[in-house]
Amino acid sequence: MANINNTITTSTQQETILILDFGSQYTQLIARRIREQNVYCEIYPHTLSLSQIETIAPKGIILSGGPASVYETNAPTIDSKLFELETPILGICYGMQLMASLLAGGKVHPATQREYGHAPLHVLDADDPLFVGLSSQFSAWMSHGDLIEASPVGFKTIAQTQNAPIAAMADPARAFYGLQFHPEVEHTEDADQILANFTRNICGCRNAWTMRAFIARATAQIQEQVGNERVLCAVSGGIDSMVLATLLHQAIEDALVPVFVDNGLLRKNEAAEVLKTCEQLGIPLVAVDAVKSFIDGLAGVTDPEKKREVIGAQFIETFKTTVQKLGHDFRFLAQGTLYPDVIESVSVKGPSATIKTHHNVGGLPSDMPFELIEPFRELFKDEVRAVGAELDMPAHVLGRHPFPGPGLAVRILGEVTHERLEVLRSADAIFISEIKKAGLYDEIWQALVVLLPVKSVGVMGDARTYENAVALRAVTSSDAMTADWARIPTDVLAGISNRIINEVQGINRVVYDISSKPPSTIEWE
Repeated sequence: MANINNTITTSTQQETILILDFGSQYTQLIARRIREQNVYCEIYPHTLSLSQIETIAPKGIILSGGPASVYETNAPTIDSKLFELETPILGICYGMQLMASLLAGGKVHPATQREYGHAPLHVLDADDPLFVGLSSQFSAWMSHGDLIEASPVGFKTIAQTQNAPIAAMADPARAFYGLQFHPEVEHTEDADQILANFTRNICGCRNAWTMRAFIARATAQIQEQVGNERVLCAVSGGIDSMVLATLLHQAIEDALVPVFVDNGLLRKNEAAEVLKTCEQLGIPLVAVDAVKSFIDGLAGVTDPEKKREVIGAQFIETFKTTVQKLGHDFRFLAQGTLYPDVIESVSVKGPSATIKTHHNVGGLPSDMPFELIEPFRELFKDEVRAVGAELDMPAHVLGRHPFPGPGLAVRILGEVTHERLEVLRSADAIFISEIKKAGLYDEIWQALVVLLPVKSVGVMGDARTYENAVALRAVTSSDAMTADWARIPTDVLAGISNRIINEVQGINRVVYDISSKPPSTIEWE
């Protein structure tokens, strides 16, 4: 994982539950559910070494699910000495099967009857610490094709389903537990209680992970790292950078120089709104007009990864030029990198491919002249909003939809030009205006318009047209790790489509994206 040593350094300063990821689509949900218990949690690839795990010194370890079978050749595994650390361990699905296969006496085999979906779970030991406070029978979410044939030595069966005789197992003496079902998904009844029992009853966590505590710790770290140096902060107008600028301003005051770069890839009227908001927050902003250099740099570029590289490099060049004009030396550059950025940009599954790089973590050149400050690198988006609320930031800033670092460049499929940007900007403004008018904006996590690299035939005023198509994208989510498409009423969609086609020259077709994440990402590029 990128910057793994830096991440480990932050982990050691608080109680941490460590998740070793084996490729489950639900791994990020485990982290979210645990953090909702006010317990700090981090995800690492299953390839994390034993010495690195000992450096983290976790209060508990969770082995995630995954698509593999433990008896396959080259199946993902861990160092069996992990079980000698005297640390509580919870294996979920594949994690449970791996535990059974590595510990003496355990056996795993293919199931004759696979289980996918809801299954009634019968608790055999209601007094077990993992099941305290739960019903003797509840619905659990299953997703497996293998079964535990025999529990390892020292384990007892504490729950079962019709097709899984060992649906949960426990070795209380060593604080080892295994669940064949997924307690992290909402489909499992009392799921939060199970994970809370593990973190509190079994791992002994104190539930001290709060945003107030985070602010105090982050402020101290920033002050120690910065010392008497100056810090450049990239302000985009999005939630992350605005909250970051506010936190830094309170932590280091005049040592902060927030820079807003108008790169020409922003939403309609965004530059003016950013300047007004920063003035209201009392943040002195340096505004830079770099529209021409960004758009010129993107000329002819169609690959989304190349777009990110161009934008990242141009940002650094812009900051370097700005520093020269300001006449000060700057050692640090602060930006609002989030934990999902890190997870998606650097695979937590070991050898698997990166989904995409994010501007904040993957688009910057390796030879840039700044050291990064990224205090939100361990936070999810809703946690950043909570930080902003603790800092008394206005609701209209905290409630704004997320916006990608590369801006509209990754919402234009194909080449980015001034003309295409204006078309997309206008369509996007109509979309946002209409969902606000319908009272839907706060119910939607993120809404956006994508300009497609295709044209379609249409008819306007008895004349044939051959113009652009756009896709509307709106999702509901709590953290952007998973998302579902928003069920916008058809009459609202009809009004949006009519306005875009009638008011935005160059568009004659509007479609609505009904894909969820996974398998799709929220942004198209």
